Order: sequence, then structure tokens, then C-alpha cells
Amino acid sequence: MKLQSQFLKAITMITLAILLIVSPFASQADAASGISSATVVSAANSVMGTKYMRGGTTSKGFDCSGFVGYVYNKVGLNLPRTSAGMYATGESVSKKSLKSGDLVFFNTSGKGVSHVGVYIGNGKFAHSSSSKGVSISKINDPYYWGSKYIGAKRVASISQVASAKK
Repeated sequence: MKLQSQFLKAITMITLAILLIVSPFASQADAASGISSATVVSAANSVMGTKYMRGGTTSKGFDCSGFVGYVYNKVGLNLPRTSAGMYATGESVSKKSLKSGDLVFFNTSGKGVSHVGVYIGNGKFAHSSSSKGVSISKINDPYYWGSKYIGAKRVASISQVASAKK
């Protein structure tokens, strides 16, 4: 009886340890695997032109991470609130391997990750900038974004659809 009790305690401890290790990744579960790139781009386009608002997370106004969070929430995936938090999730992707729906990150402050957008294909990304609100820019823009780019993350399994490339 004592051996059986110790065995149950050990199984319980192992189960709890596994849950503690796995639970931070629960929000990254691939529930979004049925998302098409066209759906992500469409969600981004639906709020194109929305004004910039510091701390904004709604169609009344967005900051960069608020915009990205809104887009992904519309397609069924919850992301961390900040660009740095988003950068800490997902799988790193090289610039040459970018696909529509990937998150692209920039250092605009000189202090690490400070801006995020959604790659929409053909070297372009949708984002909320303080000067233009929700707009599209070129990822390799030689005047600004090109030199600020620091990396990309794939946060969901997204099927690529030709119509996503605008």
C-alpha cells in the first residue's frame, strides 16, 4: 500500500511538472492552423487607414502591437500585448523565407524590439505607424524600415493563398 501511494505521488508530481512546462505555450496552440494567408491579410486590410493611437487596440485607433493583436484575434489567435512579447513567441523565420502572415520586427527606438507588423507578401508589411496609422510599407525601404529590421516570427501555421499577395 505504501509503495502504491508513493507511486501515485510520483505520477502526480511528474504530471504537474509537465503541465507547468507546457502551459505557457497553450496560447500558442495551433488552433489557428486552418487560417489562410488571405484571411490574415483581409483582417489587416479591413482596418487600413485607421489612425495611430498610443496603447490602442481597437478600430478606433491602434499602436503597432495593438494592430497586430487585433488582426490575429480576428482570425482566432491571441498574441501577447507588446511587440517584445510577440517577439518572444513563435518560430524564427529568415527574411528570405517570409510568408504572408508572419510577424516582422523592427528596432525604431535604438533599444531592441520596438515595432511589429504583419508581412503581407511581395516585400511589404502592414503596420500601424505613428505618422500614417495603419498602412503598408516596404520591408526593405532604404530610407527607414530596411535598416531597422531585426527579425521575423511565424506564430501560426498559415496556408499560403495567392490572393494574399498584394
